[in-house]
Amino acid sequence: MNLPEAAPTRMLLDGQWTGGAGTFPVLNPSTGEPITHVPRASTDDVARAIDAAAQAQAEWAARPPRERAEVLRRAFELTVAHQDELALVMALEMGKTLKDAHSEAAYVGEFFRWFSEEAVRIGGELRRTPSGTNRILTFRKPIGVALLLTPWNFPAAMATRKIAPALAAGCSVVLKPVSDTPLTALLIAKLLQDAGAPPGVVNVLTTDKAGEFVTTALSDARVHKLSFTGSTGVGRTLLKQAADHVLNTSMELGGNGPFIVLEDAELDAAVEGAMLAKPRNGGQACTAANRFLVHQSVADEFAQRLAARMGALRIGPGTDPATELGPMINARAVDGIADKVDRSVAVGARAVIGAARLDRSGFFYPATVLTDVPRDSAMATEEIFGPVAPIIPVKDDEDAVKLANATEFGLTSYVYGSLARGLRVAERLEVGMVGLNRGLVSDPAALRGREGVRTGMRRRLRRHRRLPGNHLRGDRLVVVCSNNLVPASSCWPGL
Repeated sequence: MNLPEAAPTRMLLDGQWTGGAGTFPVLNPSTGEPITHVPRASTDDVARAIDAAAQAQAEWAARPPRERAEVLRRAFELTVAHQDELALVMALEMGKTLKDAHSEAAYVGEFFRWFSEEAVRIGGELRRTPSGTNRILTFRKPIGVALLLTPWNFPAAMATRKIAPALAAGCSVVLKPVSDTPLTALLIAKLLQDAGAPPGVVNVLTTDKAGEFVTTALSDARVHKLSFTGSTGVGRTLLKQAADHVLNTSMELGGNGPFIVLEDAELDAAVEGAMLAKPRNGGQACTAANRFLVHQSVADEFAQRLAARMGALRIGPGTDPATELGPMINARAVDGIADKVDRSVAVGARAVIGAARLDRSGFFYPATVLTDVPRDSAMATEEIFGPVAPIIPVKDDEDAVKLANATEFGLTSYVYGSLARGLRVAERLEVGMVGLNRGLVSDPAALRGREGVRTGMRRRLRRHRRLPGNHLRGDRLVVVCSNNLVPASSCWPGL
């Protein structure tokens, strides 16, 4: 299957579609074969993109908020109109199933719509001094040029999630998608251009030389913001580089999300939630359920039910409408998953289904359920990023909480059980988001807390991302409940 005609294969730089210093291939993970080739940006291209962004930013920021909002609103309308093309591009270059790709294509437009509405609500603050003799007036201003680095697993959602608040605030952007999935970002750039984004406000450069690109960009004093979503290892390196330039940063890094099933959970609902939190996107999500901490009284039954559901998933290319589990992103990903499974089995884990490589072209790994997983094994301590569900029995709620918090990756968690008991457990988890009786926690309008422990991203609430890098007081757990009951204290600083 070929790329849709609307999909660009060149970089957007200062409003022009251009080549680079050579090209590199973009592979279809379902086959391992090239889809097309895209430009490799040179260091001169990076400098030119920052030039364009810096020159365009002041004029963009000076535009009335309503005008910026209208550009984002048109971008929303165009993403809705081009959902099929977006979905196909994602299915081709990332291997995402068409069902997941269409869901993401619908989801990404909501970021443009939400921030088109927020663009006109950027306010300030007026307060009296303690003496009562003066007034302090605080304005919110755009931070400037933002460097956006996006991952491959949600190539459309991560791009719009970063671009939309930046443009709403009056920032200009230079976006570098990861080399595995550059085509989706280029298509989004075209939609923004068609929506009326002025030249230089949105620049998208492609390269497979990420280190060279980032070093060049971060050394430019006109870049005032770095936003990165990706691995914890790369995030640490970027934070060190950004520190040398005292650069404002936002990091969304790795996860090791526990999926907790309490003794009083409804198992049918828990399995349904697990099918959202685990195999969606092939398990390739930082918010995916990574460890299943299941009360020992229901662990065996849960494992059998989950294995039956995951084992029935139809494996195939992302572009096949019948596919329910697509490929992994590349051969390295398959090797990494297989290595973790093999190491865990070697120390006592037992495979209920899967756990063996598939003999077929492309980068596939089967749905796998493991039981009797040792708590110190690779499956329990490392991010999996694949369709593998390791099940660890726990004695009680205290045991579940202790094990859930025994990680440095405090990003997302899921809890299934009665509402009162589930809330008590959720409040003790050192994570940024908890899905209570729900296997999906993300929404463009949702508040988002700081990820716990050592890694994750800075505290941020979605509404306050209008100004990239805005700091808020306090970390708050976001609890998304099946009945939409959210404690006020979980949502807003100071409540």
